[in-house]
Amino acid sequence: ISYVLKTPRNPELVLFTYLSSTVTEALPQMVTQHLRWIMQKDLLGQDVFLIGPPGPLRRSVAMQYLELTKREVEYVALSRDTMETDLKQRREIRSGTAFYIDQSISFRFFSDSHRTTPNSVGFTLVLSTCDRINRNVNILISEMLVTEHTKEELDAWKIVRVSEDFRVIALGLPVPRYKGNPLDPPLRSRFQARDVYYLPFKDQLEHLYTIGPNVPPERVSQLLSFATTLCSQESASLSLPDFPVDNLPAALAVLNLFPMLSAQQLVQRLYPYEVMLGKEGRTAVEGVLRRFELIDGSTKPSPTAVVSVESVNGDPAGQAAVTLNITNQNITFQVPAGTRPSRPPKSSPAFISTPTHDRLLAEMMRSHLVKDICLIGAKGCGKSVIAREFAEMLGYSIEPIMLYQDMTARDLLQQRYTLPNGDTAWRASPLVTAAQEGKLVLLDGIHRVNLGTLAVLSRLLHDRELALYDGTRLLRWDRYQTLKDELKLTHQELQDRSIFPVHPSFRIIALAEPPQVGSTSQQWLGPEILTMFLFHTIKPLAKAEETAVIQGMIPNVPKEAVEQLQHLTHSLRKSNDPTALSLASSLSTRQLLRICRRLSQYPEESVAHAVNKACLSRFLPSLARSALQKSLVNCSIEDQPDPASEQSHLYTCTVKDGLLTIGNVSVPVYSPDEKMKVPDVLFYENVQGVGKNKIVDRFLHLMNRPREYLQLHRDTTVQTLTLQPSVRDGIIVYEDSPLVKAVKMGHILVIDEADKAPTNVTCILKTLVESGEMILADGRRIVSAGRPNAIPMHPDFRMIVLANRPGFPFLGNDFFGALGDIFSCHAVDNPKPQAEFAMLKQYGPNVPDAILQKLVAAFGELRAMADQGTITYPYSTREVVNIVKHLQKFPDEGLANVVRNVFDFDSYNKDIREVLIAALHKHGIPIGAKPTSVHLAKELPLPDCKMAGYWTISQGGSTRRKLLCPTESHQIDIKGPVFLRVQSYPSERHESRSVSFTEEQAHWQIPMNEVNIVCDVTTANDSIYVATCNPVSLYAMKEKGDSVQCVELYDIFPRTISGVWQPFVSVAALGNPLQDQVVLHEEQVCPAYKMCKEFAHKNWFLFYKENGSQLDVVDVLEGQVHTISLPINLKAVFLVAEDRWLLVESKTDRKFLLTKPMHMGAEDTGVCQLHAISEDAVNTGFGTSSAPQEVSNEQLPNENLSTALGQKIVSPNRVLCDTNTYANVIVGFPDLMSPNEVYSFKRSSPITEGRGPDMFFGTSKRTGPAKRVNCVCLLGANQVVRALPPTQVPLTEIYPKDVTPPMTAAYLEVTDLNSKKLKYIPVPRSSSVSPYTVWISKVSDTDVVMAPLGSGGVVTVDMGGYVRLWETGLDNLQRSLLEWRNMIGSEDGRPIQITIQRDSGLDVSSPKHGQIDPKNAPHVGGNQWAGGTGGRDTAGLGGKGGPYRLDAGHKVYQISQAEKDAVPDEVKRAAREMGEKAFKQRLKEIEMSEYDATTYERFSGAVRRQVQSLRIILDSLQAKGKERQWLRNQALGELDDAKIIDGLTGEKAIYKRRGELEPELGSPQQKPKRLRLLADVSGSMYRFNGVDGRLERSMEAVCMVMEALENYEHKFKYDIVGHSGDGFDIELVRCDKVPKNNKERLKVLKVQ
Repeated sequence: ISYVLKTPRNPELVLFTYLSSTVTEALPQMVTQHLRWIMQKDLLGQDVFLIGPPGPLRRSVAMQYLELTKREVEYVALSRDTMETDLKQRREIRSGTAFYIDQSISFRFFSDSHRTTPNSVGFTLVLSTCDRINRNVNILISEMLVTEHTKEELDAWKIVRVSEDFRVIALGLPVPRYKGNPLDPPLRSRFQARDVYYLPFKDQLEHLYTIGPNVPPERVSQLLSFATTLCSQESASLSLPDFPVDNLPAALAVLNLFPMLSAQQLVQRLYPYEVMLGKEGRTAVEGVLRRFELIDGSTKPSPTAVVSVESVNGDPAGQAAVTLNITNQNITFQVPAGTRPSRPPKSSPAFISTPTHDRLLAEMMRSHLVKDICLIGAKGCGKSVIAREFAEMLGYSIEPIMLYQDMTARDLLQQRYTLPNGDTAWRASPLVTAAQEGKLVLLDGIHRVNLGTLAVLSRLLHDRELALYDGTRLLRWDRYQTLKDELKLTHQELQDRSIFPVHPSFRIIALAEPPQVGSTSQQWLGPEILTMFLFHTIKPLAKAEETAVIQGMIPNVPKEAVEQLQHLTHSLRKSNDPTALSLASSLSTRQLLRICRRLSQYPEESVAHAVNKACLSRFLPSLARSALQKSLVNCSIEDQPDPASEQSHLYTCTVKDGLLTIGNVSVPVYSPDEKMKVPDVLFYENVQGVGKNKIVDRFLHLMNRPREYLQLHRDTTVQTLTLQPSVRDGIIVYEDSPLVKAVKMGHILVIDEADKAPTNVTCILKTLVESGEMILADGRRIVSAGRPNAIPMHPDFRMIVLANRPGFPFLGNDFFGALGDIFSCHAVDNPKPQAEFAMLKQYGPNVPDAILQKLVAAFGELRAMADQGTITYPYSTREVVNIVKHLQKFPDEGLANVVRNVFDFDSYNKDIREVLIAALHKHGIPIGAKPTSVHLAKELPLPDCKMAGYWTISQGGSTRRKLLCPTESHQIDIKGPVFLRVQSYPSERHESRSVSFTEEQAHWQIPMNEVNIVCDVTTANDSIYVATCNPVSLYAMKEKGDSVQCVELYDIFPRTISGVWQPFVSVAALGNPLQDQVVLHEEQVCPAYKMCKEFAHKNWFLFYKENGSQLDVVDVLEGQVHTISLPINLKAVFLVAEDRWLLVESKTDRKFLLTKPMHMGAEDTGVCQLHAISEDAVNTGFGTSSAPQEVSNEQLPNENLSTALGQKIVSPNRVLCDTNTYANVIVGFPDLMSPNEVYSFKRSSPITEGRGPDMFFGTSKRTGPAKRVNCVCLLGANQVVRALPPTQVPLTEIYPKDVTPPMTAAYLEVTDLNSKKLKYIPVPRSSSVSPYTVWISKVSDTDVVMAPLGSGGVVTVDMGGYVRLWETGLDNLQRSLLEWRNMIGSEDGRPIQITIQRDSGLDVSSPKHGQIDPKNAPHVGGNQWAGGTGGRDTAGLGGKGGPYRLDAGHKVYQISQAEKDAVPDEVKRAAREMGEKAFKQRLKEIEMSEYDATTYERFSGAVRRQVQSLRIILDSLQAKGKERQWLRNQALGELDDAKIIDGLTGEKAIYKRRGELEPELGSPQQKPKRLRLLADVSGSMYRFNGVDGRLERSMEAVCMVMEALENYEHKFKYDIVGHSGDGFDIELVRCDKVPKNNKERLKVLKVQ
């Protein structure tokens, strides 16, 4: 085939040096065949598409053909950003007029075809990377290729004829095998395709032999075989990326210089399989290496260090001689070098060299010899540092370019700008200027940028050539020289023709984070990028090396701290657990250096605190947080309580003599130029956590530092962060953003909501923070040291970034994950409860403390729930502050109404609303309660008080009536101490008055075993102590606390060997100086010792045996026992005063008064005296009074005594309770010896001992009275409170006939001697009761034990361990009711009226009644009618000048709350029926009986909360799926900053708008996740269900999964499989047939 060469008109566009000098022999046969085929197509006038695997081969074939045929070439690299204007015509402005400049296609299309010279040459257009263009451009090219008119007359119609020699050679990858856009069918049909595959094995082998004569031939053949294997179909089916065969020549050039090197390491340079492939892929590649005997990494040496670098002064300028040390021999070779003098290795003070880094630098030198380099390493491992050291060694100037995700090809190569006269021009990007000046470019973040954008660089990387948008061409140095020589043109003339050389020293180092194996978006390292670079991976440093680096950089860091940090970091890095590895990424070398820098400044800070801050552990998910804490403990890093977090350690803040001091840190106060920019905020001292912004503003205010403020959002772009272009008078002007201003002026830049901006945008802050450099859109750059056209960074510039924690529900991006290790991180938590309370107190000084406490507690709980994921919204301090401000300003509005200001957001979400109401009710915020819902117990009248008789105490006289009792003392025998474990449990304390107001204040459950039995309760100040006896344990809690301390006392109360042992324990609380200590006493059986603990607060007790005749007084402080012998046998003892005791004789029930000296131990005191008491009745029947149950040990206050008896009286007295009366008052007892009067309130029938028949117990089987009497005298409230079983209560009087009394544990009988009323308060039944019913009945006649609490209340504990606090005192109840009503708020039911005060401008004439309107229509204003509103002169309301007010009944009517509540019953009933009907209809639809529905509800109800939490989590998963992005080149939307000039020149598609980006073609489809639930359905589940409920729990779990995943079928596909002895794959639910409703779900549960 022959082709006639023509003379080119633009010889500078003809290619040179693509073919080697001896044209014919050197080309491989395959290439020659390709060239012949292209020539055939050229002669036929057809366009060509060369398709094939990635690499430069297709391009070189096309270029070789074009060089052979001497065609003029226009090369266009298409990218996803290529527009119509880039191909056809672009408008430019020249001296105020818009011109069309022909672009590549048009210019060559219509190349002077009207000058019909016979040899006019058509151009060839080479379109590279056709797989990257979008569809619009696809169609456009196909239209252009179709126009083929030939008529000359068309000239007249302004139609230009296309040159006949115009050809297009397109180059592209086969899509879909590779990522990219497929060709549009019309375009594809215009091309003839040719597959340009890798050269045949033989051709390649010969080529490689010529390159590496020093390499053994079998090594070359093995390498090539390996490469070919990895490009085969089989490897593609394993989804291994293609091996970059085209890079083999470069690798062999290295191997030729260093034949002793390992081939395996060389393969790693070309194909870094260890970082980019998963386990299977790595195994496959290593198998192939083994197959070709290339596993020699361990046997062959690698270079250990760069010995020296010396500049070479020779013809090719910019070379350096590098000497490497390999196995103790030095090898020297020449590599390209920069224009600055080179620096010997290891001479930089800022670079601490380690053996690993030395080896890496030596390997980079070898790669640098032949190709560009890509460094892969995790963030913060030192990539940039190594690249800089490498550059300095070779004397390179560095050009750092930060890549970001929506970077366009234009941002990489050229941008448009305007000249001062308004003309448009192009400005070369830093990359292009660096290529011309021979710099080293650092492409930071190559893993972020889109592959389509990078494709533009492939020609620059492979061939060192580049065609720019304005027609400029950059040529490789040698091609430029050849062109210059061939055409005999000077350098200046070529420049005038826009042709420039690429400097021979120009090199690129790309920096990237490792690809995430298996990820669809992060697997950036594909076949195309593999052909562009040689790869070096930076592994994390070894422990010793990292320690050396830290100690080299920070000499005075505490050694021990470094040891601990290293131990922790390396244990996390070595772990296989993904959680630990993600934590390790927060502890990169960079972050460790920061921590150590801080520790060297503040050595008192704990390492644990520093680590927790670096990992932001406060906001980690609970699993990761516990993993971190576990690792800290394993590495013996103790978390001492951080002094900063302790409330006791309050920091003070002072400014004195120009020094600001916070705690023990001082800084000089700044004197700014711009006072306006120093923030000043309302800030309450000593309070942490008013919010991030307030803390920052306050800090800057104290420092007196001016700030610049930037708020980011989802649509923030790189331009908004740096420069905002705008047009003034036709010229583009760039306005500095706050960031640039802050850098210039040295202000503090506050970046708010940093997590809202896409991370690829905020990543450009990295170079600014790390190296103090950043390139701006207008060509200027920020640098740390001065340079021309640069903005020097002010030394005072600092950045404070505010961001929310990553994750749901903030829906932000993981700013911390991307950039966390560049900043010092602080977690600003919500304030501690005390601090929050103090702060709220300052916002609302008049709001009652009780309300503030409730708010703090309720919001604390809601935040905890948000942390656990039960609710999604994290309620912040800001909301509480708003509530308190409202209450401060409008104190009459109830708390329950005001909190709705925050919670109404959630009022339509049923699940969340229920959770919120429960949490608010728990803390006593009565949301939803009405002022009318007061349910206090019904009051019954008390019988009249009657004088019943006298008690006469025998005085002196015969010795028979006055007995002396001898005493003796001895020491107590003390054993111990025994160390006991105190366990603390959180108590779910619920305020009881959340929905209605009752006597019950609060209740909570003690965490006790269900067989345990409560046997005593006592109180001291605000502490409550409960004793249980099976096993013996002690529980201690505070009245308003949120935790219960439990001490198990197995060891101290050992089980006796003798048969059944049913211990019975009493507890007594001691007083000052032994407060917070208790005494436990176990009553041993027969004869039982009883303990009298009335004076336990004075630290002494009295013990006696039933039917015994001695008293033992134990004095705890002295450690002595005083024994008093008596002449009588005892039944009961009541300590009515410290020195007077009432004794009851057994069998006879006679009473005696024992008087004793105050101090037992004193020598001179007499012995105890016993006085008999004779009882005389006023009328018959009193004398045989029953034994007392309870006698008060102090007297009623005088006013209470007077009220109780109905007469003014001042006298000593005691209240006595027995079974026949409600209460007795003995006046004069025990101090007056004269006859004491007994007044009593008699019962109609006495209280009987024992329980009535009960559904739990049947009839009582016990013998003898119960151990606990449960009777309490509240002297301050003038009340006697007893706990009675329901059988002893007049239920018919309390409840109406048609009401069934509730199930109760007991009733509290309150006898009020002030109001002479009797109340019965029901105590709710406990949810579980110990099965030891007989034992329980021995403890008490009711299911509760009781103790007094404060002056006007009692505490009861039922047998199931439920503690309830009751308020019985009338004064206390009234006070509480008032507070409660205030909390609800007083809607007094009156309609709200609107009054407008207006000045009518009319004077008042004379007052008059006004006319009477017969229709009584409402009148407003005027002065005619009587009874109007807002008028003048006439009688009415709200006006002026009328004679008197007259209301004619007109009003602004608003329906009141009470009316809203008064919905008629039939309406409520109808609504209820409607709901039931709908439920039954639904059951009918799914054919489910009501029995089935309740069965299903049993399982569903048990897991409702968990289902809700799970669905909330699934929702948050959903939220991450679709991230909106900028869609560029739109005809409407926001003006795209990058397209402003195009707008000036009249372009249309210059807008951008947000939209959901379609996934990249070729990117894997996002399929639903597959889940399999495995359920145990073996027989043992059924068999042992009765023991531990295992089957039911398993069914609840299955129910939870099915309910939670309902409606998420697009997100998850699940199946449920059972396993048992019969088989391991019993199918319960198939993934394509998941149950849709309750019936189907119940069916699955039934199968189970």
